Parts: sequence; C-alpha cells; structure tokens
Amino acid sequence: MLKQNLSHKMLQKLSPQQIQLMKLLQIPTATLEQRVKEELEANPALEEGEENEEHEIIAGGDDNANYEEEDFKAGEDPDPVREEEFELDDYLTEYIEDDPSSYKLKANNYSADEEDKSIPIAVEDTFHEYLETQLGMLELEDDRMLAIAKQIIGSIDDDGYLRREPDAIIDDLLFSQNIKASEEEIFTLLKLIQRFDPPGIGAMDLRECLLIQLQSRLETNVPPISEEEQESYNLAIRIIDEYFNEFSKKHYQKLQRYLGITEKQLKWAIDEILKLNPKPASGHASNNRTTYYIVPDFTIVNRDGELDLTLNSRNAPDLRINEHYKDMLISYKVNKQNKRSDKREKEAVLFIKQKIDSAKWFIDAIRQRQQTMYKTMYSIMQYQYDFFLSGDQKKLRPMILKDIADITGLDISTVSRVANSKFVQTEFGTKRLKDFFSESLQTNSGEEVSTLEVKKILTEIISEENKKKPFSDEKLKNILQEKGYNIARRTVAKYREQLNVPVARLRKEL
Repeated sequence: MLKQNLSHKMLQKLSPQQIQLMKLLQIPTATLEQRVKEELEANPALEEGEENEEHEIIAGGDDNANYEEEDFKAGEDPDPVREEEFELDDYLTEYIEDDPSSYKLKANNYSADEEDKSIPIAVEDTFHEYLETQLGMLELEDDRMLAIAKQIIGSIDDDGYLRREPDAIIDDLLFSQNIKASEEEIFTLLKLIQRFDPPGIGAMDLRECLLIQLQSRLETNVPPISEEEQESYNLAIRIIDEYFNEFSKKHYQKLQRYLGITEKQLKWAIDEILKLNPKPASGHASNNRTTYYIVPDFTIVNRDGELDLTLNSRNAPDLRINEHYKDMLISYKVNKQNKRSDKREKEAVLFIKQKIDSAKWFIDAIRQRQQTMYKTMYSIMQYQYDFFLSGDQKKLRPMILKDIADITGLDISTVSRVANSKFVQTEFGTKRLKDFFSESLQTNSGEEVSTLEVKKILTEIISEENKKKPFSDEKLKNILQEKGYNIARRTVAKYREQLNVPVARLRKEL
C-alpha cells in the first residue's frame, strides 16, 4: 500500500558560483591564465578590457559575498509567460541603468613587473640522438643490425639504463619492424653500445653501471693513472663485482675481513667508487626530462624593516562585459516599446542574458579570489613576521590552518585551497605556502615551538656529526632533549625520514 507523508530535511547545496570560486582558489597563478583563456573562448559576453580601464581592489575588502539561490536563475526558463516577461523587463531596466562596464577587472596593487618574459629554448640533440650518432663508429654488417642497435638505444631510459628485457626488445622488433632478432644478437650489440660515451650507458642495473665505468677508466687510462690508483680501481671492481650487497649496506668491517685489506686500502677503493655516476645520462645537457618553472603567486619585500606584500600581476586579468551585448539589449528594449520585437529576438536576448550573467559571475569569482588570496597571505605574513624578516627557519612559529582561518574569518577549507600549490617569493628564495604550516612541539620549559624548528636543528646536528661514528636515533633524541626539546626517539626517526636522512649505519664513512 502506497503512503504519502511530508518530511523536513536540512540540506547544504552549493551554488554554481561558490563551486566556481572554490575551483579558482585551488589553481595557482600559472594555471589561472589558461583558465581565463578557456572562459574567454566559451563566453562571447566576456572580453579582455583596455589597459587604461582599472578597478581598484582594496586589500581586506568584503570577502564574504552573499550568494542567494535566486542569483543563479539566469539560465532557467520560467513556465508562466507573464512572469517571464516581467523578469526580462525588470532585468533590462536594471542592467541598462547599471552600467555593465563596471564589471571590469584590473587591479593596481600587484607587482609592477608585467613584462612577458619568454625563456629561450636551446636547440640541441636529445640524449638518444647523441647515442645514435655514435653508431657510425660501429662496423655493423647491414641495415638489419643497425635497426636492432637503434631499437636497443631507443629502449634506454632517461637515466641511461636498459631496463627492458631482451625478450621484450625482440618482440618490439618483430612487431614494429618485422625483424626477427636473437637474444645473442641483442647482447652482442648491447656490449658494443655500453662502450659509448658517457661510460655506464646501457647497463641493466646499478652494479653493472658502476662496473662498466670502472673498467672503462682502466682501459682508456686517460689521463694516465699510477700503480696505486690502478690497484684501487682493481679493488673497487672486485668490491662491486663480488661484494656489492655488503658495499651498498656499508658493512665495511665485513669487506675488510673478506678481502684481507686495511682500512686505508678500503677507503681508497670506495673513494673511487663514489666518484662514479649512478645515472650516466644525467650529465647530458639535453635529456628528455621536462623542466618545470615555478611562478610565485605572491612577493614579499623587506623595505627598511617593513614587509610589503604584493600579488603577482597575472592574478589580475583585465576582464569586462562585451559592450556589443549591452547595445543588443538596448536595441531589444527599444523595439519592444515600439512593439517591433518578435519571438526570435526575444530568444536571442534570453541567450544574451545568460551569457552576461555568466560573465558577471566569473569576474566576481576572480575578484573574490584575489581578495581571499591577499587576505590569507597577509595573515600568514603577519603570523610569521620574524621569519620573513630574517629568513631564519628557527623563527617559524607553530601554525595550523585553523590559526589563519580564525584571523581571516574564512573557512578552514578555503585557507587550505589558497595554501595548496601556491608559492611566495622572498629575498631568501621562493617558498611553498603549505611549508609554513606545522604542528607544535613543547619544550621542557613549556614553550611551544614549531616542528620545522626541530627539524632544522636535527639537520644541523646530523651535518656536524662525526661520519665515522654517526649518531643513532637514540643519541639524536638525547642531544635534542639536552637542548630543551621534549621529544621521543620514534619522533626523531619520523622527522629524520621526512628529511630523507638515512639511518646511522648508512651515514657512516671511512
């Protein structure tokens, strides 16, 4: 049996403009430019304005715009004809009286450097092209062997290793070039390619890479090496070839016992190994790695002890409503008053209304993004004022998202979106915003300090330790406690791992 009843529910529904603003807050300055271009292409009512038309953005302005549900009915088509006529007439009167040119966006509280700087790209051979040019030195039997050699070179990765199995290379040749190769041919050509420059190229693992470089040094003998150096190279080859596992784990006492050598001899051999390049392709100027350039979203300048914050000028795109669309609305209103408008013209005006509203929402969202970003960064600057003055990481205060949210009156999620993927340029380098946020740690005196301060001191202790007897995590804990930091051994281990510092055994040197 069917029943009907009424019920009340509390639902939180985000409006389209709130969703748009959240998405804009998340993207960094480098991405904003592309986002604006996409909106300009999608909405003909939005255009880039003239440079002399400016709209002042006041720092700390009203960030809490009220977005009501009825603000987002531009695209709806009400059913009653009279209601539609009334809304359209009211919209035309209100829009024409309210100059749409006021919906333009250009700010003058941004960094003055608006020069479009392009980075010149050097035209050089790629790393694989560099290897292929060396194929001419090989006396290959025919074009078939040349094709196999090129396939092997093409399978070498950006670090210089051949991590693809010979069987896979054979399959690649068969499918792509209809060449049937044998495993013996692959290994024969690979041995020849491994003699190319740079030494170590084409190795299948680190052990083989180091061996190739050591053997190449002995064979070339350029510049000439002494008997003592030759002995060290031979010992280094034996260590890598026979005791690579012990070497990688730094079991130096075991190596001395297995090889029957002194600590001095072992040190000479290891010094030669440490001179080798574990990534032979990294030395090539034009490898295939993509270079990423950081575009700072903010700039902080110290002006005689006073910090000055500016937004990157790219955060202020010069946008406005297309004047042509305003003229079309005026023309429609005049025709309607003279009873010369038709249904087709009315549909066109409804379309124009939708696009103009969409352009207004986008401009408002960009403006609010600027204000929110400035307000958040200004609060962070004030909170970490001592750090931005001195650049001393020990002066960073414990700061979490809630601290900035309480100061700005913004939601924690909004502060998180601003801090995500944003950078600030200071005289001490370009810093990531989220790196300023850290938990607190209590000292023996009851004072709260930032975990970043503890990590900085931990880094200094490890850098100054005796590498022959590096400190264990327990010893590091005791040293930090002596300095007044109440910290546990497992916390020291966690911070050490976050700093990418290996355990004491792997930090040991001879």
